[in-house]
Amino acid sequence: MIDLRLLREDTDLVRASQASRREDPSTVDTLLAAADRRRDAVGRADTLRAEQNTTSKRVGKAAPEERPQLMARAKQLAAAVKAATAEESAAEAALREAHLAVPNVIEDGVPAGGEDDYVVLKEVGNRPEFDGFAPKDHVELGQLLGAIDTERGAKVSGARFYYLTGQGALLQLALLNMAVVQAVETGFTPVITPSLVRPEVMGGTGFLGAHAAEVYRLEADDLYLVGTSEVPLAGLHMDEILDLSGGPRRYAGWSSCYRREAGSYGKDTRGIIRVHQFDKVEMFSYCDPADARDEHGRMLAWEEQMLAKVELPYRVIDVAAGDLGSSAARKYDCEAWIPTQGRYRELTSTSNCTTFQARRLNIRFRDAGGRPQTAATLNGTLATTRWLVAILENHQQPDGSVIVPTALRPYLGGREVLEPV
Repeated sequence: MIDLRLLREDTDLVRASQASRREDPSTVDTLLAAADRRRDAVGRADTLRAEQNTTSKRVGKAAPEERPQLMARAKQLAAAVKAATAEESAAEAALREAHLAVPNVIEDGVPAGGEDDYVVLKEVGNRPEFDGFAPKDHVELGQLLGAIDTERGAKVSGARFYYLTGQGALLQLALLNMAVVQAVETGFTPVITPSLVRPEVMGGTGFLGAHAAEVYRLEADDLYLVGTSEVPLAGLHMDEILDLSGGPRRYAGWSSCYRREAGSYGKDTRGIIRVHQFDKVEMFSYCDPADARDEHGRMLAWEEQMLAKVELPYRVIDVAAGDLGSSAARKYDCEAWIPTQGRYRELTSTSNCTTFQARRLNIRFRDAGGRPQTAATLNGTLATTRWLVAILENHQQPDGSVIVPTALRPYLGGREVLEPV
């Protein structure tokens, strides 16, 4: 949730953020009205409770001739307090609903617009040239290597499921292990997270708004399957006050991720680019909001470090406001070149969620004066199953073999080449 103090002090900033996101600006006015209604309701209820307490004390001390009038007033006040309390509760519920409807306020400099309005910040590396042969896509390479089996995945589980077998399974484990090692070397605590979370955690991270259709729900248990370990890592310190005196608290979550891919009918139906289940190592950081922008830059640098290790050509984009998701104030994507598609595809994202998630989840820290303040949260991808697509296609050889990037070889037992089986 956004800071209500910011809403009151700089309403135009929040309205401008909504406009950049292409969201309805009237939600800002609705939230302001709801905040005013709650403030008035709380004030009225508190005033009546104070008068009720005073009157109750006077009844006990009153002379006999005064007591009937005071008791009648006490009865009136009891009814008024009951009604005011009900109004207070209703105003509180209306405020929460209005509060949840307003996404995070974007950072200065975020491009306005939708999915296609991103800004390319830089391009890194050289796209491969395939002399004398036409490159194969990752599905064909995966079949040659005995690494990816989408047909049996569909037979067992349906469309957009797959098996990673043999060299494919080993390659993914090597990639994710390399990501965990890098994360530990840069100060992250490794965590294997739960795959199921309660509604308050899923909602607290912002995934039950516009993205609710993407989430799998187990209705019998009222639990949700996570689409990223960002969710359980955000919930890890829910309702806690953290010690951030030593700097950000960082976690690297290894998890299986589940996404319904609602609305993606007909898109990326071939292969493992857009699937219902995949594995991922995700960075997550709690920090002082004053350090959030710098922490965001550090996360992007760590993502680029991983991409350099697997020797992929990529670009970094500044995602436009309308494509951020409700929690993010800014997001950078790293997109790798996919030769057979002739375009870049997202491999990593890193988002600065400022205090938006922490305010919903009641995660705080103590400032230099010892006062509790809302923390900032950030997240960023270090490796996922989708990376296999880019690694296989960019490093393929004419015979269908694939050169293993040098940094990845120790995690594959020293193997230098993946050979067709």
